[in-house]
Amino acid sequence: MVTAAGPGEQDPSLQPPYLVTASTDHRGVAVAVTADASTAVVEMAVHGMWSPRLGSQVAARLRLCTAGPAASIIVDLHDVGDTYGVSQPFWTRAWRAAWLTSTPARLTLCLPTTTALGSRLRQIRGPRPMLYATMPEARVAVGDWSRRFDRLQTRLTPTPRSVRAARDLVTQACQTWHLPQLHAAQLVVSELVSNAVQHARTDIVVTVLRTGTRLHVAVRDDAARFPHLTEAGSTTQPAALNRRGIGLRLVHAAATAWGAMPTRGGKVVWATIGPNRPLVSTG
Repeated sequence: MVTAAGPGEQDPSLQPPYLVTASTDHRGVAVAVTADASTAVVEMAVHGMWSPRLGSQVAARLRLCTAGPAASIIVDLHDVGDTYGVSQPFWTRAWRAAWLTSTPARLTLCLPTTTALGSRLRQIRGPRPMLYATMPEARVAVGDWSRRFDRLQTRLTPTPRSVRAARDLVTQACQTWHLPQLHAAQLVVSELVSNAVQHARTDIVVTVLRTGTRLHVAVRDDAARFPHLTEAGSTTQPAALNRRGIGLRLVHAAATAWGAMPTRGGKVVWATIGPNRPLVSTG
């Protein structure tokens, strides 16, 4: 299983599953990440004195966040010590890198208006990260922007019938948006919702998003424990849609990318399904 980089790691392997965890040091949490139910909006809180070590931790989490369907990332810098604003080039590069990914993400920074970092960022000519003084202001602005994206969402109970309801939502999305990856998306959402029903046993929020020709499926529950990918099995034969217990190997094989992020009070597991994905199974 692949996890997020630990403190001080410079270049974590970006292979699915992309599991976003908190970064810690001897003083406690240095970088904490939370996502909304769809993972379209991600919040990152950074703590501590600015240093190359802290920068590497932030960069590792940003790479994992942009591997998924995040359309907006809000970074709270209120608890970062940067007296002279020396981190300004880092944030400028991070903003550009997030925007230039295959699924662009809008990086927004939240920091006091009187800081040297804020002043240096505002002096940049041309495109630059959006800046807000408070997190409520940033959330309103980002929410208004993120609502422009196509999405369908439903809340389900932890019962077996919710698997069928989730497949119906995916069917509606693919038919409405004229996307070809219906079968693969149904397989993926069936497994993710089945896992939530069996292991989380809480209410579930299923979200389907579209970016271009890609379909993103997100399943949020109230259990904090992340999914565990078992050892690889056979992934060469077609799978029946109603087959139970296929496991996360099916998601791993059928999705372009997948992973998990913390939410407030639980987690969200997401998967991206590109067009023309092969139909595969674990057995």
